[in-house]
This record gives sequence, structure tokens and C-alpha cells, in this order.
Amino acid sequence: MATKQSLLRQLPAIGVILENNRIKDLQANHPHSVISEAASEVVQDLRDTILQGGDRGNEKCEVNAIVDMVVKRVYEKTRPSLRRVINATGIVLHTNLGRAVLAKEAVKAINDVAGNYSNLELDLHTGERGTRYSHIEELLSRLTGAEAGLVVNNNAAAVLLVLNTLAKGKKVVVSRGQLVEIGGSFRIPDVMAQSGAALVEVGTTNKTHLRDYENTVCEDTALLLKVHTSNYRIIGFTSEVSVQELVKLGLEKGVPVFEDLGSGILIDFGRYGITHEPTVRESIAAGVDVVTCSGDKLFGGPQAGIIVGSSELISKIKKNPLTRALRVDKFTLAAMEATLRLYLDEEKAVTEIPTLKMITIPRSELCLQAKYLAGRLQEKIRSEAVIEIIEGFSQVGGGALPEENLPTYLVSLSPSKMTVNVLEEKLRQLEPPVLARIQRDRLLFDPRTMLDGDTDIIAGHLEKIIEMG
Repeated sequence: MATKQSLLRQLPAIGVILENNRIKDLQANHPHSVISEAASEVVQDLRDTILQGGDRGNEKCEVNAIVDMVVKRVYEKTRPSLRRVINATGIVLHTNLGRAVLAKEAVKAINDVAGNYSNLELDLHTGERGTRYSHIEELLSRLTGAEAGLVVNNNAAAVLLVLNTLAKGKKVVVSRGQLVEIGGSFRIPDVMAQSGAALVEVGTTNKTHLRDYENTVCEDTALLLKVHTSNYRIIGFTSEVSVQELVKLGLEKGVPVFEDLGSGILIDFGRYGITHEPTVRESIAAGVDVVTCSGDKLFGGPQAGIIVGSSELISKIKKNPLTRALRVDKFTLAAMEATLRLYLDEEKAVTEIPTLKMITIPRSELCLQAKYLAGRLQEKIRSEAVIEIIEGFSQVGGGALPEENLPTYLVSLSPSKMTVNVLEEKLRQLEPPVLARIQRDRLLFDPRTMLDGDTDIIAGHLEKIIEMG
């Protein structure tokens, strides 16, 4: 067995590595500094391993083997950190995977304004300075029935802005059962505290009555707040005050009603056999003064916080200095406008907004997609795994419709020569990475969240993994 010193002497100089033809070829697309850095790191790693007594045979210290490692290191250093992945988990709004996939029209709209100048804040009719909100305000009003609206960078920001504008230094009444925690451990009470509004809790976790609000409203009450618990459900011995009751009380007391719908939707999912969720239009029609929701959840658009309501209150919100700090850029506005335009025709929206299409897709179509995927996998790795089509469930995700299990067909794969965990890890390391889910020693692929072309990529990846062993 080679000694440490003999192995160290076999390590080539950095200059020798950089003169290798494969390394020279890298310089056409990669900075010399990055290549040199990668070569130094690889050699240093080998040197450290040898000195620590690690198992490094003679072949690992040869130039060709080291060049392989340098090439791999260069690609790792230069590939984007944020990049495309294939979502085969069946979770439509997967927070870790970027939530809503944008419609093709929204992607095109972003490209159009990204590579060109735009009339972001220019009124083309008058030639004078305009407002960026004008591009989406009329659409928001038409689709929700609200008098006015605007968009900020996310729903937490929307809630913060509304509270800071309308209730800073005053009281906001909310049911204890609606004090939710949203993603990233941010809680409604914390957002309220940062807004400068004083939280007044009424009722209990499972039961809140109208009298609880009535007994609490005073001269310092600025808002009655209703938070839709879109990311959890309290069932059993429960009671809550309806939007209509809260609006009636607000009118009697002269206190505006503010509703945070969370995920927020514009269509009635009940028409598609899915649990009904309150729509923005329903809240506005019930008389709610201000409504907020997310743009990148059930809405199916870019990350944004949507605020709609009475023109009087929206005007105050627009004038708040925080509005500038929380404003969206031209890319978000372009994607949001394109998404809103699709909603003008609900049938078109359901087929062309990926989130809506994935949630409402018929089981018969999922079955066909599962059969196609299973067939492609059989072609590539027939003798290396047991491949089956089984029934299962998808999830909406993103804190939306927590009780809704969407029936689906899954392609189940049980590898014969490696563990499921190893296979899952290998799929995550290829380009583009593939995310599936593990259940009972099987790797499950859900066609519900797979996009055009994903099936062939997955089949190719699995064939490559099997060939590499």
C-alpha cells in the first residue's frame, strides 16, 4: 500500500492541471480564476485526506482523476444557486419549491418588460408621470367588485400596511381562534405589533360570538379584523362570527371591517368538486371594507400581497410612506396583470393558470399521464426496479385547503440494487434536480405537479443513475 509521502508526491502541481486540454476547454465558458481556485481546492482536499490517513489509492492521485474532480468542482461553482427543479411530489403550492408556477402569458409579460423599457410610471395618453398601480387596479376592481386596489410585495406586507395606515395607535379587535402563524414562524400578533396597532383578542380558541365583539368595541377601536384560517382548521365544538355579522356590527359602530383571506382566490372551487373557499369577490360583496390576500398561492400569480377595498381607505393606504418601501417591481406587476387578464375568462384561467389547472385536473387525465410515465420508466429501467401505478392523494400545499386530499394516480418505483433514499438523493443531484416523495420504501412520482417534458427528463435521469451504478 502506498505511503502518505509517496501519495503526496504523486499529486500534480496546479500548473500541470491547468495545462490539461479538458481544463483549457473549460476556459471558453468559465473564468480562469474560478478554474484555478477549483484546482487548488481539489488538490488541497486530496492532500488533507492523505495526511489524515484517508483511503486514497494511487488512481485517485493521477492527473486524469483529478481533472475529473476539478471539472465537477467548476460546474458546481458556476451553476446558479437558484435554479429550476422538477416537482413530482404532488404538492401544488410547495413553499420550498417556489409555490405557484406562472402561466405562460405571465412569463412572456415579464420577458417583455425585462428586456425593454416600459411605461411603468408613465401615462402614455398624457405623456405625464403616472402610477404603477394603474396597470392592475382596474382589473382588480373588475374581478373583485372592489372600488380600488393595489399590490405590495407579499400578504404579510399587505396586512402590515393596512394596519399601520388605518389603526396605528388604536385598537384592532380579532378572534383568538384567528391568531394564525404563517410561513417562516411569522405570526399575526407580531405583524400587528410592528404595525403600531393594539391587538384586542376576543372569544376563545374554539368559540367566538358576536357579543364578544360588541362588548369590546370602544372609541379607540379602529378596525374589526377577520383572518381566514386557510392553513388549519378547528373542528368539533366551535363557533365563529360570519363576515356578514361582522360587517353589520361595523356599520352600527362606525368601525371598518378588514378581512385577511390568506391564500385568496377569485373562482369558486366548489364548481370543480373541491371544498369551497371564500373568494375575494364574496368578501367585497358582503360589505368588507378592506380585503388582503396572497398573489402566489391559490391566486396562481407571482409573489405579492393584494389589497382591495373602498376607494377612501385604499387612497389612504397608497399615501402611507410604507407603501413605497413595500412596493412591487415591474416584473411582479407584469406577471400580475397577465394573470389577472386570464381571470377575465374563467374557463381560460382554469386551463392556463398552472395552479388552477393542477388542482382541478380530472382523475382520468392523471391516469393517462401516470401510464405514460410508467411506460417510459419501463423502457429505461425495466429490470432494475419494480414499477407500478397506484392510487393516492395530492395536496394543495402552501397553507391552503389543509383538509383537501386530491385523488391522484402515482407511479411507484422500488429499486432492486440501491435503497430508495439513495435513489432519491441521486435524483436531487442531477440537472435539473427531481423532487419526489418516499413512502414505504417506494419512490412515488405524482403527475399532477409535473410539467410538459418532465416525464422524459425523469426517465433519462433514472437511466443515467442505473448506468452509473
